[in-house]
Amino acid sequence: MGKREKNILLAFIFFILGLFLKKYNSTLGIILLLITYIIVGRGVLLKAFRNIKRKEIFDENFLMSIATLGAIIIGEYPEAVAVMLFYEVGELFQSYAVSKSRKSIAELMDIKPKFANVIRNGKVETIEPDEVKLEEIIEIRSGERVPLDAKVIKGYATLDTSSLTGESLPFEVEEGIDILSGCININGLIQAIVTKEYFDSTVNKILDLVENAAGRKSKSEKLISKFAKIYTPIVVVLAILLAVIPPLSFDIGNWKEWIFRALAFLVVSCPCAFVISIPMSFFGGIGAASTDGILVKGGNYLEALANIDTIIFDKTGTLTKGLFSVQKIKICNENFSEDEFIELVALAESASNHPIAKSILKYYKKEINQNEIQEIKEISGKGIKARVKNKNILVGNKKLVNIPENLKVEETGTILYVAIENNFVGYVLIADEIKRTAKEDIENLKKLGVKSTIMLTGDTEKIGKKVAEKLNLDEFYTNLLPADKVAKFEEILTRKKNSKKKVVFVGDGINDAPVLARADVGIAMGGIGSDSAIEAADVVIMTDELKKIVSSIKIARKTIKIAIQNMSIAFIIKVIALILSAFGMASMWEAVFADVGVTILAVLNSFRVLKIEK
Repeated sequence: MGKREKNILLAFIFFILGLFLKKYNSTLGIILLLITYIIVGRGVLLKAFRNIKRKEIFDENFLMSIATLGAIIIGEYPEAVAVMLFYEVGELFQSYAVSKSRKSIAELMDIKPKFANVIRNGKVETIEPDEVKLEEIIEIRSGERVPLDAKVIKGYATLDTSSLTGESLPFEVEEGIDILSGCININGLIQAIVTKEYFDSTVNKILDLVENAAGRKSKSEKLISKFAKIYTPIVVVLAILLAVIPPLSFDIGNWKEWIFRALAFLVVSCPCAFVISIPMSFFGGIGAASTDGILVKGGNYLEALANIDTIIFDKTGTLTKGLFSVQKIKICNENFSEDEFIELVALAESASNHPIAKSILKYYKKEINQNEIQEIKEISGKGIKARVKNKNILVGNKKLVNIPENLKVEETGTILYVAIENNFVGYVLIADEIKRTAKEDIENLKKLGVKSTIMLTGDTEKIGKKVAEKLNLDEFYTNLLPADKVAKFEEILTRKKNSKKKVVFVGDGINDAPVLARADVGIAMGGIGSDSAIEAADVVIMTDELKKIVSSIKIARKTIKIAIQNMSIAFIIKVIALILSAFGMASMWEAVFADVGVTILAVLNSFRVLKIEK
């Protein structure tokens, strides 16, 4: 039991004793009630005093202080104590709700590595992860957390990636495999060379994202904060008028009666339920999303996700697996053998991180001799221009390589045309696969009210059309360079400028940063491997599963629904209670329920978002 709980329990015991003693010994009972008031109310009184010193007068602490001190002055001691006691109970419920919402985020925060075993001068030293330098060798033992992004150079192990992805499927690693900070080594001993310092590591970027999420407030949260600042001084003025005008101007009742009504009015008008109803809902929504491996950067993006009707997808790595493989090699020049041809292509592609380049290197299987590479230049949206083995080579699409007019390629896939010393030599056919559940996920998005599904791709019309037809997409645009994607996206936004609905872009974060940043909501898939995804996107889905987009929309809509319910409950009950207290039909006890009771109802209702159907 925490200090706050102990104080409330002690205050409750003293309160009961005070009420009992007041019947038989008025003075002793009042003293005990005043002690109870100090135990339970000193925090509120101190906050109100500090805020007055900072000229931040009108808040719930000020209202509770004025109402309860006023009750004490007119001799209503039990009511004064009850207001403070039940206000603290309401605050306790709120803190429990925040703790529960934070729990999933706290679990994510546990991914932070505590130490790193670094090999220096042949010995293993245990140091802080941020003290490890680039390209140093670290050792990760069974049961330990991977401290930094690295590449395995020795050993074999099975990693638990669930803290990053939300998925429990183990990931087996061996020499040459990249590993990400935050994963746990289930078994095995591995050594790895550090590829990123701690500041740039995946785990640090994710932690920074989560820590800052609560600060990015939705429009609803900002609106309620502004409302509270205007609302509070108005009700204070109304309470003063209620206490003064009827007995002074109309000679109705006595001063004590109207002061008591005004104090009850102040207790009812406390904006706690308004102030917490929306932020609690959004905080719960962000927590619910994080448990499902979905990182939402703030309540504003959750609010936007709930109001979408258009989703624009990148193709490679988003709708398709992004796992390209060489399907065919066609040599059109008898001066080159297939082995020599693929060697030159592999050397030219060796510096690229693009999935297509990786598929070439995987097919080639041999180690790249860096001494045979003189120059490599990547031409965005076209391909590679290189000089390898003292030969000038172009590898790319029709925009880069001049191909014979009589060449016909019937196969569907990505074609890499190859020219050596400005002579067309042949091509490599590379194909990608559509994700297994992609069609079902697109159908589920449409069931949620997404009216328009659009694909943007740099691939050919033939490939784009095949993917779009298989997935039943509404529109598709092909042969787009990175700059063309932005232009096409702007064109789609212009078409929808009169709509209040939001437009989402979903990409894998590799070349999509400009469009991710431009969208109402940018969603990066498989974000754990991409720095640009974490930086540019508004929502980062830690795996590459499209079904998580469906989950994120459901969570967002449930969050908004609960926030509206909380606001409606608070508004209706408070308006009724304010009217009743003004007409003397509600005592201080009813006023306490109208404030604390509504706050507790809002808190309990906010718990529901954590149990959303994924």
